[in-house]
Amino acid sequence: MADADTAPDCPECDGRLRKQGTEIVCEECGLVSAEDEIDRGPEWRSFEDDDSDPRRTGAPLTRSRHDRGLSTEIGYGSHAGTSSRLTGRKRRQIARLRREHNRARISSKAERNQVYGFAEIRRLTALLSLPESVREQSCALFESAQSEGLFQGRSLEGFAAAAIYATCRTRSIARTIDEITAVARADNAELSAAYDAMNRELGLRTGPIDPAQYLPRFASELELGTAVERRAREHVEALLEAGLIGGRNPGGVAAACLYKAAGEREAWPSITQAAAAEVADVAAVTIRATVTNIDEL
Repeated sequence: MADADTAPDCPECDGRLRKQGTEIVCEECGLVSAEDEIDRGPEWRSFEDDDSDPRRTGAPLTRSRHDRGLSTEIGYGSHAGTSSRLTGRKRRQIARLRREHNRARISSKAERNQVYGFAEIRRLTALLSLPESVREQSCALFESAQSEGLFQGRSLEGFAAAAIYATCRTRSIARTIDEITAVARADNAELSAAYDAMNRELGLRTGPIDPAQYLPRFASELELGTAVERRAREHVEALLEAGLIGGRNPGGVAAACLYKAAGEREAWPSITQAAAAEVADVAAVTIRATVTNIDEL
């Protein structure tokens, strides 16, 4: 396998390599150039001659919990890890301790808002199949917005969804507002209001979304091959060089480039404008307008 540090280009097609999880994958042909399966987390094994028990190191710290994951919980299992059942008096005592403990874990309204917002972010990132790093950064951004007092007059659900959208924008992950609001408890207006507030007050480092980021996902949903995807990427690059993408929906541009590329050769599977528009959640006229620009180049 090629080393990603010494070979930044794909050894097969000279495409750009990108790290996805533990793999180094080519964006053009999908070749897995390198893989790192080493678990760099804590050592969980325990040996008889070892004085310390590494299994007691606990879970790692996380930004997706209001207390960074350092709190304790009183469980519902048997007493002291044994199989013996507790007496009625002992069960009532532990129930009271559990209730008071849960009340003490959240000492203020700000912490309660964090608990709710972080839970919503964890739910959305799971439904959107986003990596753990996006979840952690989104929770940190949510907390920053709370520290700046941006929640007043706006919904927590909107800020949770906006934090995920802003993180995807800063990390060049192709997710549209409609995709996020489809699974969020906030609508487009709430997300946009929260995102505008964060972008204005926190100075988010967001730029225009590259339509090429949508090509792999759209090509997979439309059942198009890598050859069509590569040709569509060439159309996207030509539109960028000509400056014809500014102000347009990047998902619609990507779908239009796939539609144009699929119809250029008879051997390639063809798609309709309606199918391309549906996968990008745009109108068919958007596809036609972009195809017209490609023909004029």
